[in-house]
Amino acid sequence: MKTNRLVVLLGLAGFIVMADNWVVSPILPAISKSLGVSTPSAGVLITAYMLPFGLFQLVFGPLADRFGKSRVVLGTLALFTVATGLCATGASLTQLAAFRALTGVFAAATMPISLALIGDVVPMERRQQAIGSFMGISFLGQALSMGIGGAIAYFLNWRGVFIVYAAFAAVITVVLWRGMAQVRATESRNPNARVFAPYAQLLRDGSSLRAYGIILAEGVFLLGSFSYLGATLAERYDLSFLAIGAAMTAFGVAAVIAGRMSSKISARVGRRNTVVGGLALAAAADLIVLVGEPSLALTIVGIFALGYGFMTAHSTLLTFATEFAAKARGAAMSLVTFCFMLGGAIGTQAGGKIVAALSYDRLYLIYAVGLALVAVVAVPGLRRSSGVAEPIQVSV
Repeated sequence: MKTNRLVVLLGLAGFIVMADNWVVSPILPAISKSLGVSTPSAGVLITAYMLPFGLFQLVFGPLADRFGKSRVVLGTLALFTVATGLCATGASLTQLAAFRALTGVFAAATMPISLALIGDVVPMERRQQAIGSFMGISFLGQALSMGIGGAIAYFLNWRGVFIVYAAFAAVITVVLWRGMAQVRATESRNPNARVFAPYAQLLRDGSSLRAYGIILAEGVFLLGSFSYLGATLAERYDLSFLAIGAAMTAFGVAAVIAGRMSSKISARVGRRNTVVGGLALAAAADLIVLVGEPSLALTIVGIFALGYGFMTAHSTLLTFATEFAAKARGAAMSLVTFCFMLGGAIGTQAGGKIVAALSYDRLYLIYAVGLALVAVVAVPGLRRSSGVAEPIQVSV
């Protein structure tokens, strides 16, 4: 099977998962109004999704190594479709949070296992470009999700968002099932793969431990910043849900562009410098959002810069991680997403407390400083070379 076609097919799965993953942020004001709760309180919906999304990475990675990566992606995507539909029925904040948690469980497999499968079949010299393309297609879902989700919430209601997404996920599941038949028949499996041993060995290695720590911190401050952009736009400019979704599309568009450009940047300046530059740009983006209050246009520039900085840094960190353990690549990539989403859950929850006690402006100031510190730590934390790490010998 041609690797370009595989990347596109996996990108379709990533497309709908990322569309669902990020859609709550722009419609958070609509949900909070409908359920009669404050927007910071409704932020628990983001945390409820992120925590199981992160935790179940640790389960699906070894399962994918053992039973086949394509099988795990397809099975969980089908269950994800059902869980997304259930979200449309949530009658209270608690019930909706439970359904979002269930969605997060089944969404957990798609991104890391797809990335692991790409790591299996794409040679190293083309891997960052393939990862960038996959992430670009995936984040195109996120980009369109902002506008589409906001439009549905504006013209219909927030429940309609989940109904539409569940229907779209069902179509993609069928397309992926038919298109990946050859992969299912030929992919390698490791029946002796263990659940926890690969993680312990990955974390005992100094180079991978430092990379995972940087990814965790990236999740805290970057996802934490993103989670309240919709609420910030609503408070500052009293925008409709449609306008909020359109403004936040800038993040996804920037991520798509950066996904295509990151491999070229990395080839020119090196992977470590690409990560540092992306994190520094994200820190600057938070400051632009902070000072952009008088101007909606300037705030949108900050949102665009945050998306570009995120994808520049994150796609490069993902390429690092594909090299950590060839025989347990599912576990290695699952640990990446676990760290990132755990950080996002921490950052979102902490951000809600900062907003409640202080303000949205103070949140972006604190998280800008945090991202700048992560960029500084990444300088000694990542290797100085082109980024080719010596694979860790993981017992299977």
